[in-house]
Amino acid sequence: MRRFEFVQGTSAKFWMAGVDDRTFIVVYGRLGTAGQRKEKAFPSAEAATRELEKKIAEKLREGYQEVAVSGGGAPASDAPAASADKAASPPPKLDLPPRVRAGKATETQRKAAVHALSALAAARGRRSWALGRAVRRARRALSALGGVDPAADAALSAAIDALMARVVAQRAPERLPLVRAIELLSELDAAAFARAVRETWKAPPATSPAAAALALLARQLEELGDPELGLRLGALLVDRPGCGSMSTEAGWALRWKALAPHLEAHLAGSGRSLKDHLARLDAGGDAHVAERIARMRAA
Repeated sequence: MRRFEFVQGTSAKFWMAGVDDRTFIVVYGRLGTAGQRKEKAFPSAEAATRELEKKIAEKLREGYQEVAVSGGGAPASDAPAASADKAASPPPKLDLPPRVRAGKATETQRKAAVHALSALAAARGRRSWALGRAVRRARRALSALGGVDPAADAALSAAIDALMARVVAQRAPERLPLVRAIELLSELDAAAFARAVRETWKAPPATSPAAAALALLARQLEELGDPELGLRLGALLVDRPGCGSMSTEAGWALRWKALAPHLEAHLAGSGRSLKDHLARLDAGGDAHVAERIARMRAA
């Protein structure tokens, strides 16, 4: 069966479809669930295949993205009675749905992004509402770049690096909250996140309020060995719904449900389980991160 996923805003769902002789089969639901299965018989295999192609075209128009399922196979709901050995086998590795909309940025868009980042830098030390507005403008400008790696543009790279350095600034008025920095990095190629963690945030001052969270991000990046997964998991760990962050509590829960199956599949590839991985997460005394970890474990 072919699998498609839609992750946008508060929506996180999948849709799978295939043909078995003359029967058109669909499995759909929220990511992280078994979903619902429906079947429809057609007069011929050709008619069932035409229906499959028609429905796939509709889903693509709706914004669904096709993801690969290595080794084939469908969710557990496809098998009425799985054997104990099969149930114990690791889940199939899934391709993550796109985080940003790919595209080629124009010179005008690059300059606009640098200008927005400079305006955000100037907003430091001002009231939270002014900072929040500047962050939103910077995120919109970065979003227009289509997931670019800022290292490819000297001006953009310098602007991003300067802001990331403010996360570990010594003086409180100069600091950029970590959650705000992650918001910006979430609009870029994951390589920018990896550089910030490994280079800019490598040795934060012990007095930095983000020191414990930064140490956790560094450990996750190394343990997972995947910058994209590290960024997505890190964004959930440091997010603070209701405090000018990336989402509401409901939105955070949907984002975790969408990511968990992919994280589980990635860990299973090296013989690890998601449950054990979450059990080893250490917030290092950061109460906000500890609360996020607790919610992940309870989900």
